[in-house]
Amino acid sequence: QVQLVESGGGLVQAGGSLRLSCAASGSIFNINAMGWYRQAPGKQRELVARITWGGRTDYADSVKGRFTISRDNAKNTIYLQMSSLKPEDTAVYYCNLNVYRSGNYNYWGQGTQVTVSS
Repeated sequence: QVQLVESGGGLVQAGGSLRLSCAASGSIFNINAMGWYRQAPGKQRELVARITWGGRTDYADSVKGRFTISRDNAKNTIYLQMSSLKPEDTAVYYCNLNVYRSGNYNYWGQGTQVTVSS
């Protein structure tokens, strides 16, 4: 019943910026956190940034100071503002919704490609 739709990916040059959006719809309740993960070819999916129900944020060390996660609860939407992009940021970025429904459960978006050229 839950759908996550990402937008905002694209091709940018090193040092540039992008803003990703993720809109959640459907039967959304008991939210633990929403966040962004990324996966580069041949690599494991990793946490980029996360915001909990209480508003706490967590970032991967590699993006601290460059990326900012934010939310609009009225729209069930989260954002990832990415600045000072590096080629190593190139990956597919996935939106994640973690809920508690008789145990933790994760919903995922289809992903949006971010490519940073050098």
